[in-house]
Amino acid sequence: MNLALLFDEDFIAVDRVILRGRRLSHLRSVIKATAGDTVPVGRVDGQLGTGEVVQVSDTEAELRVVLDQPPPAPLPLTLILAMPRPKMFRRILQTCATLGVKDLWLINSYKVEKSFWQTPWLEQKQLQENLTLGLEQAKDTLMPRVQIRKLFKPFVEDELPALLADKQALVAHPGTSTPCPVHLNRPTALCIGPEGGFTAYEVGKLEEAGCQSVHLGPRILRVETAVPVLVSRLFDACL
Repeated sequence: MNLALLFDEDFIAVDRVILRGRRLSHLRSVIKATAGDTVPVGRVDGQLGTGEVVQVSDTEAELRVVLDQPPPAPLPLTLILAMPRPKMFRRILQTCATLGVKDLWLINSYKVEKSFWQTPWLEQKQLQENLTLGLEQAKDTLMPRVQIRKLFKPFVEDELPALLADKQALVAHPGTSTPCPVHLNRPTALCIGPEGGFTAYEVGKLEEAGCQSVHLGPRILRVETAVPVLVSRLFDACL
């Protein structure tokens, strides 16, 4: 935890917060903060700053906060991701938040097992918790938006073309002839398939909607590896 992310319910005054639970445990056991110490803080969807520990006990910590610094700029990226395996999903969520992805769409694909959609990690509380961990790692405050679409064809035909408007649109697909571009730093949409990739039919539908197929070379990467590799290749802000 490189900063404590603050939510509206943490505030007891304009410049005072109470921390409990995981953040309190981190202050006490990892940072070993005592009264008078300062720690990095940030308000969700707001400014970064510092928190001075006023008092800390076994049950809560009170901080006096000053929020006067902007968070890092978000990536100009819409990431469209076939629902990953649940055991990878938590890590991928945290990675996306850490890298600065703010617009994440989870979609279905032929190779996505129906059971994947039953994972408790898709519950709003769990989504927020994992995105929070990613933001705290990166010292960021802007909470990503996650949207879920469980039907591939209606999404690609009815929503995707408008979503791609005014963006460079890419679909990562091993075996295509075009290498993934670098140093884009412009509004971009990136589609990443499940383990095993999108089917030929799905790639065709994505291309019809306006996506260009690109590759990362001859090696086939797991989704949890492909996400940071592709995002960091596209955007200088990740370097």
